[in-house]
Amino acid sequence: MAGLGLGLLAGCAPLPEGAALVPPAPSQAEQQAQIAALTAALRGLSPGVSPAEAARAAHVAVTQPLAWAREWQVVDPPLAHNFKVVHGIREKGVCQDWADAMEIALTAERFRTLQLHRALANARNIQLEHATVIATARGQPMDQGIILDPWRIGQGRLYFGPVLQDDRYVWEAREAVRAWKRQWHAEALTPR
Repeated sequence: MAGLGLGLLAGCAPLPEGAALVPPAPSQAEQQAQIAALTAALRGLSPGVSPAEAARAAHVAVTQPLAWAREWQVVDPPLAHNFKVVHGIREKGVCQDWADAMEIALTAERFRTLQLHRALANARNIQLEHATVIATARGQPMDQGIILDPWRIGQGRLYFGPVLQDDRYVWEAREAVRAWKRQWHAEALTPR
């Protein structure tokens, strides 16, 4: 939450010299290094993952969100940009938009050895709900996959890592959350 406080206070006072709310956009070399690291992580999911598919998925996941950030005019940290979207100042850029765009872009690649999963965190508590895409080897359970989250760091810079090692969010399949919400709503509307 310290980042949120810093983000809110930044509108009232200048930041210390050299401080930044959001890191600068990654250089081409940094993007290539991240693509290589993500390719290796995706290939590491299973010997059955095609090296070419892993490389294509990594390229899309690293580069496309940077283009969306420019298109959506995302220049703030994630929660500050969410505020702009909620209040009509910007059209897109909440986590759901990033997850939708990522799913569409990766689905268009028509992978045969990788499988995409939609996931939600914090859907059953009062914390801010978060959405993302998770990639697994085809047939693997979602919790064995790699998180592809272009919202978390900000401005389309991709966070990726193993689902089970995410110390910030506990992920659930989107369909499981939707089923729970349908049941919860039905029970809430049932007269007692």
